[in-house]
Amino acid sequence: MPRPRQALLSRQRIVEAAAALIDAEGLAAFSTRRLAAELGVRGPSLYNHFATKDEILDAVADSVTGQVDVSFFGHVDWREALRRWGHSYRAALAAHPHIVPYLAQGPGRRPAALAMADAVYGGLVEAGWPPARATHIGALMRYFVAGSALGSFARGFVEDPSLYADQYPHLTQAHRLAEHQQQVDEGAFALGLDALIDGLSRTYERTVGPLPPLPPSAEPY
Repeated sequence: MPRPRQALLSRQRIVEAAAALIDAEGLAAFSTRRLAAELGVRGPSLYNHFATKDEILDAVADSVTGQVDVSFFGHVDWREALRRWGHSYRAALAAHPHIVPYLAQGPGRRPAALAMADAVYGGLVEAGWPPARATHIGALMRYFVAGSALGSFARGFVEDPSLYADQYPHLTQAHRLAEHQQQVDEGAFALGLDALIDGLSRTYERTVGPLPPLPPSAEPY
């Protein structure tokens, strides 16, 4: 009786399966052996497409970065471009929080990550920022976005009112934060991003020159 044929492996299929495993089980639990079992193949089959486990992780990280929209730079005011990029960046990372620690190490040789860095840096320099400051802005945005995507502030508080009632009088409503997770976490990110851009705007006017008012067509978040 002929053996059943296995579905053909491809880089895309490996990356999708690896991303799903990391989403479900976390980065620490990821291994090529576990990935091969999930795909129904032997471990060495993976190495026909990727030389190392790190190459697979690079591809997963880059697939997440590839979901970030950087098309705003060079087309809208840099302040609005940063705002839209920040929200797109956070949405992509928050959907895959377990890969964020790996992704936060930097772009390395990953094409999508390098393309994002190039678009952001180029857009900021074209808007008048000195190259060194444009580098700083790209770095601080990565710190801010990656930190916000690592976990939920709201879900860090247990839903037990008795824990807070006696010893923590200012936290008597903390048990309700988890039920308002989206409102709390996204509201905090939006507030922080607006404050960050406001501060950068003041720095720009102090060191580069005056800024025009933002057009009313700027998209709200």
